[in-house]
Amino acid sequence: MTIPAQFDAKAVEKKWYDYWMKNNYFHSEPDHRTPYTIVIPPPNVTGVLHMGHMLNNTIQDVLIRRARLKGFNACWVPGTDHASIATEAKVVAKLKADGINKSDLTREEFLKHAWEWTDKYGGVILDQLKKLGASCDWERTKFTMDPDMSASVIRSFVDLYNKGLIYRGYRMVNWDPEAKTTLSDEEVIYEERQGKLYHLKYQIEGSEDFVIIATTRPETILGDTAICINPNDERYTHLKGKKAIVPIANRVIPIIFDEYVDMEFGTGCLKVTPAHDVNDKELGERHNLEIIDIFNEDATLNSYGLHYAGKDRFVVRDEIAKELEAIGNLEKIENHINKVGTSERTKAVIEPRLSDQWFLKMEDLVKPAIKAVLETEEVKLYPKRFDNTYRHWMENIRDWNISRQLWWGQQIPAYYGPKELKGDLISNGFHCIVKETKEEAINSFVNYYKEMGLTEKEATTFANKYVHQDKDALDTWFSSWLWPMAVFGGIMDPENEQYKYYYPTNDLVTGPDILFFWVARMIIAGYEYAGEKPFTNVYLTGLVRDKQRRKMSKSLGNSPDPLDLIDKFGADGVRVGLLLSASAGNDILFDEELCNQGKGFTTKIWNAFRLIKGWEVSDIEQPEYAKKAIEWYEAKLQKTLAEIEDHFEKYRISDALMTIYKLVWDDFCSWFLEMIKPGYQQPIDRATFNKAIEMLENNLKLLHPFMPFLTEEIWQHIAERTADEALIVAKWPEATQYDEKLIADFDHAAEVIAGIRTIRKDKNIPFKDTIELKVINNDKSSDFFDTIIEKLANVSGLEYVTDKVNGALTFRVKSNEYFVPVSGNVNIEEEIAKLEEELKYNQGFLKSVQAKLSNEKFVSGAPEKVVVIERQKEADALAKIATIQQSLESLK
Repeated sequence: MTIPAQFDAKAVEKKWYDYWMKNNYFHSEPDHRTPYTIVIPPPNVTGVLHMGHMLNNTIQDVLIRRARLKGFNACWVPGTDHASIATEAKVVAKLKADGINKSDLTREEFLKHAWEWTDKYGGVILDQLKKLGASCDWERTKFTMDPDMSASVIRSFVDLYNKGLIYRGYRMVNWDPEAKTTLSDEEVIYEERQGKLYHLKYQIEGSEDFVIIATTRPETILGDTAICINPNDERYTHLKGKKAIVPIANRVIPIIFDEYVDMEFGTGCLKVTPAHDVNDKELGERHNLEIIDIFNEDATLNSYGLHYAGKDRFVVRDEIAKELEAIGNLEKIENHINKVGTSERTKAVIEPRLSDQWFLKMEDLVKPAIKAVLETEEVKLYPKRFDNTYRHWMENIRDWNISRQLWWGQQIPAYYGPKELKGDLISNGFHCIVKETKEEAINSFVNYYKEMGLTEKEATTFANKYVHQDKDALDTWFSSWLWPMAVFGGIMDPENEQYKYYYPTNDLVTGPDILFFWVARMIIAGYEYAGEKPFTNVYLTGLVRDKQRRKMSKSLGNSPDPLDLIDKFGADGVRVGLLLSASAGNDILFDEELCNQGKGFTTKIWNAFRLIKGWEVSDIEQPEYAKKAIEWYEAKLQKTLAEIEDHFEKYRISDALMTIYKLVWDDFCSWFLEMIKPGYQQPIDRATFNKAIEMLENNLKLLHPFMPFLTEEIWQHIAERTADEALIVAKWPEATQYDEKLIADFDHAAEVIAGIRTIRKDKNIPFKDTIELKVINNDKSSDFFDTIIEKLANVSGLEYVTDKVNGALTFRVKSNEYFVPVSGNVNIEEEIAKLEEELKYNQGFLKSVQAKLSNEKFVSGAPEKVVVIERQKEADALAKIATIQQSLESLK
């Protein structure tokens, strides 16, 4: 095949992804090999690729491709999450645009629209991942609302209910008035906002006296049912047994006394609104207060809001403040910063609301998950500092509110029927039965009613007429916490071959923002249902930020389109650019220049390959320098391989890439190829050429997980390959013993070559002109690489001497002294003058540094880092002066 002058990323990416798909390399089935399994953190079904996805899935692809090369049966399960709140909101918005209100539809009609939306827009992100090179097992693609996945969720609910861990409770919950659903505590984001503190006057019944109460939410006074004061507060002892009048509502409410009130905060008087504050609810229960809920589900005021009924809470806040001022009940308004809870999904301000909801008891469920991470380390978090975050959440866990007032999601499998057969069926309450299917529930109700005296036929007719299913859906996270098990059918059939082979999975790559939402809950579910961990390692990526450290977002306009980046820099370039700066758990300061650097690396490798393939190969004798170059590079490759293994073991993916980057760019391209390169218009010997190809192939194997397209393209250009010989299924380089001294000796030789090149540059000695090199070998260094020094520095003769050489420029490497005779190459007198000027400058610089270091005030007062820098300056200046003085001695 003709090798193109330029690497064409677009053409190559399509060609090789199609080839990989055609040959089914990504698919896995249980066999004799050890499995390596990862499951994708399922993105929202309606989502599109953003920078966070790019980073996360690139890391997963690196891990899965490396596992494939290492001989594991690699399985990466992709899929999407139904994202109940986000998706339902989008469907509702689309219906509204079409003139349809959700409230006018039946559940079945709405779900039909939701599935149409999902079929049209869902899964776009998975196709976009293919552009990145993601080698997922697409045949295993799962959706959290697939029939088998939903069945797993329902079975889990029934199981936990039967164990007494799921219960129905009337609690104060977080209410999202935009999505019109409850949220768990973890789905509420608290942010500081500038607000106002309203000081309101409540008249004491039967007198002209007032008490002043400060509130940030004046609209809620319409739900007040008491004023509370600390019993130890002597300012208000005269109010015991008294009552107060709620402004505007003119309701009379009791003045109660409870030590809950902080006497130092505000005026020491607290308005109690049990329906709209969790602490007020507890006070209300202790003092048997009335509960008045003033809000509709969309946070407009209801009939208890009086003449404000139907208006939004924030509109009412402004209007009621004006009315309170007009009637003389507003003392003053102050600016006030307070924390406001907002919905993670809709960004709406949360309302505390009393509601009947389903809860999962967490206290005992979390214990194995706490032990697994914090004690036995069966599950390891990377970086380890997240152990503390995990501990905080898990040890302060509360019961999980798992019901949502939504239709898009798994409907709660709780069925209600009349508790008794006579009288008002509703007022007599409902009997609840939890079953996996409606058919099972009806059968249970039939038996329930038969026990009350009905015949089989009567009981069946009665049950079919009155039994109905709970309207709520389950929290999306209650679905996705089963993900690693459910994708392999482990909940429905725990004895199936796939589940027993692939579970537990190996690695999980995700963001720290869902460490509790998802990661911790999967660990909990793993121990509850499988009795073991769901994965061994959790790699927590950082957030992708811009150069100004701002989180990337569409609203800020600072988030590039990932597909545009791939189009501009190639998928390999973008992958490298992201990973070069992506250390575990640390935020990435993204700059397009990183992708450009990745593209530059792609070009460097391509050109190195073209250089090798461009050499004429001949059956001539192998030069000594080539043998030594090969011996060195093989050792260097093995040392690098050991370093890479260590990085991967510690989940330092960025460090692993940087290690390979340096091996390829510096050691292979800049040194090895230069060492073995034949002379101008000269052929290369076949043995060296074959070794160069072998080393290139080893490099490609190491690079493949990071740069799959480029490496497969070069691999297939090197030789004709069958499908079984493709790079994607090649064998990772085998680790062997290597000579550490050989590497150290070359590092010494490289410094010598650099020293000679510096002299050539500084003295304008052309490289085509040969020079002599004489060495005083004080260090007893090896002469193994002398032929390499001669070739790369164009040295005509390298001679070991015992005395200093006159008329030569000199430099040191460790304790060895190197002399380059300069007669004829440079003007000796001019060189001496330049060196004396340079010596004078460096002596002056040294004097200024030593003056600082001799100043005790500076040394004791300056930061330690500053003092260390100054000491290094002193050492460098002393070394430079010694070298200049040696050169002057040699020249004079």
